[in-house]
Formats: sequence, structure tokens, C-alpha cells
Amino acid sequence: MSENESAGEKTEQPTEKRLRDAREQGNLPRSRELGTAAVFGAGVLGMMACGGMLARGATGWMHQAFSPEPTLRQNPAELLGWFGELLLRLLLVIAPLVVICLLASFIAPLVMGGLRWSSKAMMPDPKRLSPAAGLKRLYGPEAIAEFTKSLLRVAFVGTAAGMVVVSGIDMLRGLLHQSLENAVIHGLGFTLKLLLATAAAMALLAAIDAPYQRWNWMRKLKMTREELRRELKESDGSPEVKGRIRQLQHQMANRRMMEAVPTADVVVVNPTHYAVALKYEGSKMGAPTVVALGVDETALRIRQVADGNRVAIVSAPPLARALYREGELGKEIPVRLYSAVAQVLSYVYQLRAWRTGPMPGAPHVAVDEYPAGGTP
Repeated sequence: MSENESAGEKTEQPTEKRLRDAREQGNLPRSRELGTAAVFGAGVLGMMACGGMLARGATGWMHQAFSPEPTLRQNPAELLGWFGELLLRLLLVIAPLVVICLLASFIAPLVMGGLRWSSKAMMPDPKRLSPAAGLKRLYGPEAIAEFTKSLLRVAFVGTAAGMVVVSGIDMLRGLLHQSLENAVIHGLGFTLKLLLATAAAMALLAAIDAPYQRWNWMRKLKMTREELRRELKESDGSPEVKGRIRQLQHQMANRRMMEAVPTADVVVVNPTHYAVALKYEGSKMGAPTVVALGVDETALRIRQVADGNRVAIVSAPPLARALYREGELGKEIPVRLYSAVAQVLSYVYQLRAWRTGPMPGAPHVAVDEYPAGGTP
């Protein structure tokens, strides 16, 4: 398989950025089976928990509905208000069950991907109006999956309901010979069993559908190798751009360093390959500070700037190499080089004091180029 072919296959797991972008666009895994099972199961459990209260409220409502006030016959215009009152009372009766089901409707989104509001998902998408996309949904893999779920739904619910009906067929026949009160009680008990069995079947189907929907969602968000490389390049920055930024930063650092060379007291050189500019202000610094350092072309530029600004240049090859290796730009020199640098600065100060007199000879700086245990 060629590189182009492998790059076109979605074999890479989605990155965190791709997942985050999908969530911001409202693209989250959703399981209708889980939502239906949660609402239906919560409704059944709510009926079990609030059955007595619902029964009393329903009894009172039915009594009011079937026993209207006699005055309504003489004032038909009040019928509309009476119907409105009946409707309001019915809503109050079923309000606990409605609230339970409403709260249960949030279970599926919380389990699958969390509650997220996305304005992008509300925007019209021309792709949804495409006939080709519609045919793909009708005859594609998604349609096959939905058809399979429909078959499973019928099989699970039908099997669960059938088992309850078969096990309670004798009890149902016996309702004909019972009193109305007992028949209602036993009938409601049977209905509750049937509802519980149906809820269990729907929960089983949801337990299959929810992992599938999450897997399918991740599958759709998979990336090709080219997409992955492009995203990494966008997030980390193009290598060319990063290289250019580093180049500009290096140039700016060199410019600032060269601007500091005229303020130096001395430039210690190799004499050709290394150059380190030092500055010392006794009232402000605890030790001499490195204001510029470099090798080869940078060292040549430092010497040129120093020579053009009449900064003393002292040739001390071991010291220059040691300062370049151990010194840091903008920081004080290492403690072990204090003595050697002091000799150089003493010579420079003598030069300044004896400009009109005989020039002193250059000092012989004795310094161990490498620290203890170091190697060339």
C-alpha cells in the first residue's frame, strides 16, 4: 500500500482538539434508546413511588369532572372556565410524574457526553438538505444500524411482555370472577409488572446501544495521517515559521549584545576564536558580569565593536575559553575565575590611569581553563 493510500484512511484516533471542536459544534454521542429507557423507567418508578398520591388526585379529579355544579346548566357561558379549571387540576395531579420524567430526560446526555449548549448546532446546515445525504442516511450503514435496533427493540420488549402475560394469564382470567375492587387492585399490579418488564427490556437495549453510539461517534471522528500532521502543524506551528522566529530572536539577542559591548570594561579574547566582554561596577555589582560572548564570526564582531568604541581588548586564551564555556550572558562570572579576571581588570585600570605615561606590559594570566575534574 502506498503512502498516499494509507494517508487517506482514517486510522488515527481523534486528538483532543478534534474532540473539543466536535463538542463545541454540538456533535456529541447520543443514544435515543438510553433516553427513552431513562424516561420510561423513571416514569414507572415514579408511578410506584407516587401511586397513592396520584390515585387520590385522579379520584378527586374524576369526581369533579363527572359531577359538575348544577349551576353550569343555567350558565353555559361558565363551561369554558370550568373546563380550564379541570385542565389545570389535571396538570397539578400529574405534575410530580411530569417533573420526574423531565429530570430523567437529562440522564442520557449526562451519561453520553454531558450537557452542552451549542449555537452552531442551531444554525442551518445545507448538507442536511442534500438528497444524496438523505439517501445515504436511508440506505447507508446508519440505516442498517437503526433497522437492527428496531428488530432488537421488538424482540426485547415483545419477549419481556410475553413472559409477563404468559405467567399471569391465569390471574387475568380470574379477574372476571372477582369483585370490582379486587379486580382493579390485581389488574393494576399486573400492569405494573408489565411496565417494569418493558422498562427492563428497554434498559437492556440501551446498555447495548449506548456503547455502540460512543464507539460510532469516535469512529466518525477518526483522522487520516495527513489530517493528523496538519493539525499538529497548526497547533505546534509550522517548522519554517518556528525556525524563522528562532532566527529573529537570535538576531535580536545578538543586536542587544552588541549594543552592550561599548559599555564593557574589557574584552577577553582567544585571540581569534573566542571573545567575552566583561563589565564591573563595584557599587552595583558583586562581581564582573558577562555582557557579550561569542565564537568565530560573533567573536570577530565583538572585537570590532570594542575596537571602534575604545574598549580594552586583552588576549588571554585560557581565560577566554573558560569564560565562554562557564559564563552566562547577563550573569556574574564563576567564582573560580575571580582571581584571573581581577588581574585583567587591574591591567585595564592601569591602562586608563597611565594613558599619558608609559604603557604597562600585558599581564600573564594563570588560570586553569577547566574546573576541577573537567575535561577538554
